[in-house]
Amino acid sequence: MTLRQALVQARQRLSGSKDIEDPGLESEVLLRHILHFSRAQLYFDLNVKLNPDQESAFNQWVELRLGGEPLAYIINSREFYGLDFFVDHRVLIPRPETELLVEEAIRFCNSRSTSVLADIGTGSGAIAVSLAAHLPQTKIYAIDISAQALEVARLNSLRHGVTNRVTLLQGDLLAALKHPIDAIIANLPYVRTADWQTMPSAPFEPRQALDGGEKGLDQIFRLIDQLKGKVNPGGWALLEIGMGQAEAVTGYLNKLYPVASIEILKDLAGIERVVKLIL
Repeated sequence: MTLRQALVQARQRLSGSKDIEDPGLESEVLLRHILHFSRAQLYFDLNVKLNPDQESAFNQWVELRLGGEPLAYIINSREFYGLDFFVDHRVLIPRPETELLVEEAIRFCNSRSTSVLADIGTGSGAIAVSLAAHLPQTKIYAIDISAQALEVARLNSLRHGVTNRVTLLQGDLLAALKHPIDAIIANLPYVRTADWQTMPSAPFEPRQALDGGEKGLDQIFRLIDQLKGKVNPGGWALLEIGMGQAEAVTGYLNKLYPVASIEILKDLAGIERVVKLIL
């Protein structure tokens, strides 16, 4: 089978899945990762033949994708904020909308003194590592309750050379912090349980990284409850939220921190995605 034939057949097969938006692109990505080729190398000569092992592996990967396995888990890779991260079933696949959280954190850190911040529920470490790559003067705690997730975060810290500034801590939300710090960044599970059950990726991604309870706010509210005493005076927090949750989250923050400054940021789709709290 030539590269051209492999791409055509895979595209035709993947086109039969309603959950795959771009079968052509995914076919290309799968084949490139099997061959360890760049895009230019792949298209240099499409008449090159796959060897039997490559053809077998490629067919297996296409079958996995048809079975609903997320592409990022198959190739163990996901780009986030311009960096390539290792991902597997131990961690949530980083989402593009979370880049707003990182972008705002970098902007805010550069506008005011932020020596130490913590990424809560770090998972793959995508947020913590991205921040460390852009904030060389800031120390970052990457906290997760899952030891398996922290192992993935460790791999990504090593991959991007930031282990000297990213400290991995295992613990439940803010419990691992022994002293107050300057800022909290958190992308906690905010999917409603009923919605999580219908997600195509539900059988593959860790439930504790997605399922936020009946209203999707269980872990976010628990974190808000813990902020006092964990953030220095004048410190701040950025919380990623889901569609339709801004009013409930800001209302709860106003109740507990009535003199704090609260702002809502929208993502590129116009969805209220990040709540910023300045204490």
